[in-house]
Amino acid sequence: MPMNTLAAQQQALLAALFDWPPQEAVIQLKAHATGTGADPDRGLKAYQAHGHMLAERALRAAYPVMHQLLGESSFADLARAFWHTCPPVHGDIAVWGERLAEFVGQSVQLQGEPYLTDVARVEWALHRCASAPDREANVPSLALLTTEDPQALTLHLAPGVYAFSSTWPLASLLLAHLEHSPPLEEVGAQLRSHTPQDVVVWRAGFQPRLRQALAGEAILLQALHSDLALGPALDAAAGLDFSLWLPLAVQTGLVLGAGRLAAALQAGQRIQAR
Repeated sequence: MPMNTLAAQQQALLAALFDWPPQEAVIQLKAHATGTGADPDRGLKAYQAHGHMLAERALRAAYPVMHQLLGESSFADLARAFWHTCPPVHGDIAVWGERLAEFVGQSVQLQGEPYLTDVARVEWALHRCASAPDREANVPSLALLTTEDPQALTLHLAPGVYAFSSTWPLASLLLAHLEHSPPLEEVGAQLRSHTPQDVVVWRAGFQPRLRQALAGEAILLQALHSDLALGPALDAAAGLDFSLWLPLAVQTGLVLGAGRLAAALQAGQRIQAR
């Protein structure tokens, strides 16, 4: 079979599997199968069913709370629609699903549950946190905090640490479904009153964890992720009691140590501060 013919057939099959709605792509696939004796309808249905099942299984593993909130049928519909809109581009299906929060936020059908976008963001962070690389803590380096100018220092966060700010009771909503506390009745009241909560995601040992962020904590972690020096990061997180937070952050594995910022980075921050 000529290579260009094989390539065209492969492209037609991919289009029939992922394009949505698939009618035009199926017509093209049938055209390639004409005269070959093959039954494209039967084979295509098998491929599509396998793809949809794979999509549901992969998203259910990464988004268990979304699955609980939407229910089996609606979550299956979401997985199939996302499969066709954002098909996988890597061989490892475990890394597929990053754009679900964006997809959910643009979904007309889910506009009545606007907190789902934030739920998806945190669930993906938990999913990726599980496979974040290990790094050794350097607790003695924290002595720099007592001898160096905080304008020239940063804190080294563990891989997989994320912080999210939300206008919804995000921590309560996720913990109620993942750890069965707080009670769902309490979460419902918080949703109705539009209680804002920030969330911290990290890994304790091999277990991804989340908790409600302390006042100002999410702002501090986000600033450190953006390579802001510790001094201005603490200024931005005005509500955080750093003396209480730091021991907790070290003990739970959020912070691995302290270090000096690169000179060029410090100079850029001084220019921005003027």
